[in-house]
Amino acid sequence: MVWLKSVRILSSPVDIGGVFILLVECRNLKKSYGDRLILDIENLCVYDQDRIGIVGVNGAGKTTLLNLLSQRIEPDEGWVKLYGKCSCISQLEPPEEEAIQQEIASKFKVPQIYHTSMSGGEKTRFKLAAGLSQNNTIIFADEPTSNMDIEGIQLVENSFAKFSGALVLISHDRDLLDSLCTKIIEIEEGKIKIYSGNYSEYIKQKTGERELAQFEYEQYVKEKKRLERVIISTREKVKSMRKNPRRMGNSEARLHKMGSQKAKANLDRTVKNVESRIQHLEVKEKPSKIEKIKLDIGDVQKLYNKVIIEGKELNKSFGEKVIFKNAQFHLEKGVKAGLIGPNGCGKTTLLKMILNQEPPIKIAPNVRIGYFSQELSILEENMSILDNVMAESVYEESFVRILLARLLFKGDSVYKKVRILSGGERVKVSFAKIICSDFNLLILDEPTNYLDLNSLEVVEEVLGEYEHSLLFVSHDRRFINSVANQIMTIEDHKIKTFKGSYEEYMASRTKVRDREKEQIEEEILLLETRLTEVISRISMPSKKDDPELLEAEYREILGQIRRLKNLLE
Repeated sequence: MVWLKSVRILSSPVDIGGVFILLVECRNLKKSYGDRLILDIENLCVYDQDRIGIVGVNGAGKTTLLNLLSQRIEPDEGWVKLYGKCSCISQLEPPEEEAIQQEIASKFKVPQIYHTSMSGGEKTRFKLAAGLSQNNTIIFADEPTSNMDIEGIQLVENSFAKFSGALVLISHDRDLLDSLCTKIIEIEEGKIKIYSGNYSEYIKQKTGERELAQFEYEQYVKEKKRLERVIISTREKVKSMRKNPRRMGNSEARLHKMGSQKAKANLDRTVKNVESRIQHLEVKEKPSKIEKIKLDIGDVQKLYNKVIIEGKELNKSFGEKVIFKNAQFHLEKGVKAGLIGPNGCGKTTLLKMILNQEPPIKIAPNVRIGYFSQELSILEENMSILDNVMAESVYEESFVRILLARLLFKGDSVYKKVRILSGGERVKVSFAKIICSDFNLLILDEPTNYLDLNSLEVVEEVLGEYEHSLLFVSHDRRFINSVANQIMTIEDHKIKTFKGSYEEYMASRTKVRDREKEQIEEEILLLETRLTEVISRISMPSKKDDPELLEAEYREILGQIRRLKNLLE
């Protein structure tokens, strides 16, 4: 092990006197795929107390960097040294351990043995449990919340928060990055830049950098123009220098000419000096402008019914599994409803029941539904990105190009065929197509999956400006809180509605839990008082007491207390 400010090498990590312990070290790292240079890193170190989030657009090289640091792949140039043992949690690869202890399996609500028939969420939970159970000094985690519901995401967050080693994390969950990270590594055009703080601090620093770059560019342009005006003014002076007066004698004319030549030479030197100053100005490139997207949906048919979707006495089962039992809900015009609940509770089922207008669901007249699903079935494979979006767009091409540029389809890239796009790129094109079409109700099933953070925030911004009705499923807590003004939950086969943001919903849940906690604590106190009385009677029974009945009562009260205390944990 290499210590900071030391060259001593140890066989295992030791923390002495608060000294940071070096766990990963790399130098002059390069990695290419084909003729494309993915990563070019001069120097990077990871220490035992680091909690690092890796961010960058899709395809920037985040997973490649994680695999290099964990020595799962070799660099083309340079070297990586890994001191100590690491755990790797990958969204695509199987777990490093295929069996875990019963206690850990129960905590993470998974079987002890890994098998491929598990759901996506169960697989992710198992990989997390297996990675944490190894007690290694560093964890590398690539999208550890993929396929997780909100409860699962909170389990990931709490588990990593308790982990005592270093953490290097790729995630599109901004709340997770805020909660866990103390450093952010940004990958852009193969280079890395390290920012101190969590994701929100990183965004503040990036905003500050953009503002400084804009200020410096404006100052550069201002100074350059000022110097150019000096040159023009000076040259005008040279042109306007008076010729010799007509009645001037020869000797006087010679003196005048000499003075003029000297003045002209001085002015010429001034011009050259100013030109030299312009050449030596530090050139500041104009920062790219982030176009604001404003949805003006005047051409879309308006809705006049207050309630646009209504369902009463909904019943739905798949075999013996009951999804809805006498459930009911309604969606009002203009509402942006976030539908949440654990995996398998029926969120996607409800969306499909609405789309298929299964009885007794009723949809108001003139409702035009745009549906986004992970199947991305609305795209034409052999058409370009631009043609796909423009096919049913109610907007001019100029607006569509602005939206696509914000989603990182710039310049000629809008002419790429859909068939060659990655999963994340297809999600962005599908979103652009659905938002530009003449729908007045959007139903979105996990619209943020596979999106890089930049595109996620664009989607968030656009839906925040959207003026019509919206029903969406998402497990991204910050996205839900930014977009939704109503929360729908599926609990005990019923559909419940809360009017307010996700943050307000969680606050109300906390209040309910606090009240329930107080009630449970009061009940425990009463049971403990009864238990004390029973113990007293067992130790000194009266003639009327039956020892066997007292013993049975003692065991029953003790069991009740234990069950109630388990509810408080």
